[in-house]
Amino acid sequence: MKQSKIKEIVIPALSLFVICIVVTALLGLTNAVTAPKIEELAVETQEAAKKEVLADAASFGEAEQTQLSGTTYTYYKGLAADGSVMGYVVETVSKGYGGDISLMVGVGADGTVQGVSILSINETAGLGMNAENPEFLEQFLGKSGTIGVQKNGSSDTEIQALTGATITSEAMADGVNQALLVCEQLGGGENG
Repeated sequence: MKQSKIKEIVIPALSLFVICIVVTALLGLTNAVTAPKIEELAVETQEAAKKEVLADAASFGEAEQTQLSGTTYTYYKGLAADGSVMGYVVETVSKGYGGDISLMVGVGADGTVQGVSILSINETAGLGMNAENPEFLEQFLGKSGTIGVQKNGSSDTEIQALTGATITSEAMADGVNQALLVCEQLGGGENG
């Protein structure tokens, strides 16, 4: 009897152990194959976003970091063909309704927003996700200073909130305002 009970316990346990070893090895192999491609795609996406938000730049400097109010920001210098700084691209994160919204914001040497690209967003479908629409993002273009949010209409210093997604709209404005402050600190813009 004891021999039978040992087989009932040991054989299934060894089978599960072997299955776990094989699955772990396969997952490790899959990761080894896909990780470089995922990293390459992330770099390509980041490069495309930089060109999108600061289209007039001939090239971009290496990633640099700066601190503002205890938060570290990554930024890139947008360089003209002669190597002079013609603006900055700043990565920001702000808290939206559904979580963090990660942005890449291009700010010209004159301190105006040249472009906004959403790197990651997880807002409510049909409401906050409308922040990805070009019509919404274009509201930021040419603005400087501190950008506010208004429910009806917009102005030189405000954008119109997305219908039913004021929190998302405010988070987007906050992310762009962070970038503007970083650029001001770096010496860009009218107040720099």
